[in-house]
Amino acid sequence: MPKIFTPKVVTANHLLAGDVIYQTATGWTRNLNEAEVLQDEADADLRLIEASQQVDTVVGTYLADVALSDGVPIPTHFRETFRATGPSNYAHGKQVELV
Repeated sequence: MPKIFTPKVVTANHLLAGDVIYQTATGWTRNLNEAEVLQDEADADLRLIEASQQVDTVVGTYLADVALSDGVPIPTHFRETFRATGPSNYAHGKQVELV
C-alpha cells in the first residue's frame, strides 16, 4: 500500500548565510509561517526539483513534513522544530529576538 502524502514545505540552507530557509510561492523566507505548504505530491516533487536547481542560493534542499494549525505550518519532527527556531545558543540567529 502506498504511503499517504502529508503536507510538506521545501526547506534548505541559504548558501552564503547558512540560515534555514523555506520556499514561498515567490521566493525564500527565513520564517516557517510564511512557507508555501504543499498538499499535492506531484506539486511538491516539482517544487523540490525547482528549488534544488537554485545552486547559487541554496544547499541541502529537501521536503519537510508539517501539520497545519489554523493555516499555519507546524513542524511534525523535532529536527524541523529545532531548525525553525534557530540555534540553541540564544546569542545567535533567530533566537536573538526572543531574548
